[in-house]
Order: sequence, then C-alpha cells, then structure tokens
Amino acid sequence: MNLRVSLLAILCICLIAPSLLPAQKKREKKKNYNDRFIRIRVDKNNKPVAMQTATVRYIGKNKVGKTVTVDLIGVVHIGEKGYYEKLNKSFEQYQSLLYELVAPKGTKIPKGGARKGQGFNPIAGLQKGMQAGLGLEFQLEHIDYTKSNFVHADMTPKEFGESMKNNNESLVKGFFKAMGQSIARSGKSNGSDTKMLMALVARGKDRPIKLRQVLAEQMKDIESGMLIFEGDNGSTIIHHRNRKALSVMEAEIEAGKTKIGVFYGAGHLPDMEERLLRDYNMKRAGTTWLDAWKLQR
Repeated sequence: MNLRVSLLAILCICLIAPSLLPAQKKREKKKNYNDRFIRIRVDKNNKPVAMQTATVRYIGKNKVGKTVTVDLIGVVHIGEKGYYEKLNKSFEQYQSLLYELVAPKGTKIPKGGARKGQGFNPIAGLQKGMQAGLGLEFQLEHIDYTKSNFVHADMTPKEFGESMKNNNESLVKGFFKAMGQSIARSGKSNGSDTKMLMALVARGKDRPIKLRQVLAEQMKDIESGMLIFEGDNGSTIIHHRNRKALSVMEAEIEAGKTKIGVFYGAGHLPDMEERLLRDYNMKRAGTTWLDAWKLQR
C-alpha cells in the first residue's frame, strides 16, 4: 500500500482538528496555498529546523465604521509544550477568542483537557498514539479554555451529524476512498515511503525527530489528502463548520467587539480567509509565525 496516501489520511485525523477530520476544496496548482498557514523553517544549509503555524491578521470595519481586527490563529493539535504556552499568552490580547470543538452547548473544557464520562474516542486514541510516537504534547491538555474571553464557535454533535447526512458525507466513505487511492498507487515509487520506513525503524532519540521530519514534509499536501472527505456541497468538516464559526464572529462584532481571534485547525484557514476577504470585505494585514515542532535535536 502507498504510505503517502495513508499518511495524509492520518494527518487529517490527528493534526488538523482536535475531535474530527477537516476537509478542504481543491486550490489552484500554481501555488502551494497551505504555505500561507503552515511552513517549514530551514537553516542556512536548507535543512529543516521547525514546522511553523501562522497567525494572520485581517482588518475591516463594523457597521458604524469602527476598525475591527480579526486574527486567524492556525494550530496543529499535537505540538511542543512551549508552542501551546505561547498561544495561551497570545490569547490574552483578544476581547473574544473563538475556538473549535464539536461539542454540546455549554460544554466546559477544564484545565488539562479531562473529559470524563465520554467513553472511548477513536480519534483521540489516534492522536494519543501520534503524540507518543512524535514525543509531542496534545493541545487539549495545555490550552487553557477556562479563560473568560473564550467563546465556543463550532457545531454541536447533532448539527454536525445532520449536516453530514444532508450533504451525503461519510467519514467511512472517505477512509475507503483513501484505501482505494493507496492500492491504485501501490506500484509507484515514492521517496516519502522510504523516508517513513527509515523513520519507523530508527532507534532511540532519533526516531521522534525523524518521524516529525517526514510528517512535516507531508503537511504541504494536506489539502489533497482532505479532499477525500467532501460531500455534495463542500464539506461539513471544513466549509459548514467554518460558516458556523464566522457567524459567531459576526455576532461578536455586532456586540461591539473589535479585537477577535479565531483559533482553529490550520486546515480551516484557507477557506476562512476566502470568506473574510469576500464576504466581510476585510484585508490581509500581516502574519506572525510560531514553531509548532522542532525538527532538529
């Protein structure tokens, strides 16, 4: 089986959304769209130093003409502890910090991310396995969701399920599609397959870093990997949830908030940006980067 396609499916599960799988529409081939939100920082010898995620600022006006800033804060949900500490500090600047989590209304995430009484979550199980293999930390264990400026901006499980049903979507179909792509490509040589095998057989302290390097390289292809989960009308996982998040943003702006952060998986940001530019007449106003994974010992 072709490891690259399977790897992309795993990345979709474990790195872009904390509880569900993101998906995204195909972009023009002339540029790597995801470089605007996830990139690899290299040293002077062009060797990878860190995988970074972006915070991108957009500026617009509210209905009374007052300037509003909205920051799209991309995240990968398994990362360095220091990465989440810096994010926590940055969240203090926002009047409203909108966050993703498919959960019932009123759900409170305690410090440390414990969610008792919810039983086994297979997605969380995969994420935990990735966390251990990469020597990284899990987002829900380090982001402090108890802060007063945090605002839930995502679907409930019922809304999510109804949206998927109405859109003829299925996560199972997506996995079988990924499996089919893997089989179709199984006879083709791929350099990333060799790198992954080398990383898997590496021993000691080298193994987590080598695994990170291989997975970080795959992030540039995350969009194509996520296409397998789309339904008849875009995707619930990306497009419909983004619409819900930005409707919450709009309500916060109407309530008088002028400095807003939207804290979502990096795979959501290209579609969110399009909506901010097109539907809210906002302008891009700068990008800052944070190291999410160290790629060297």
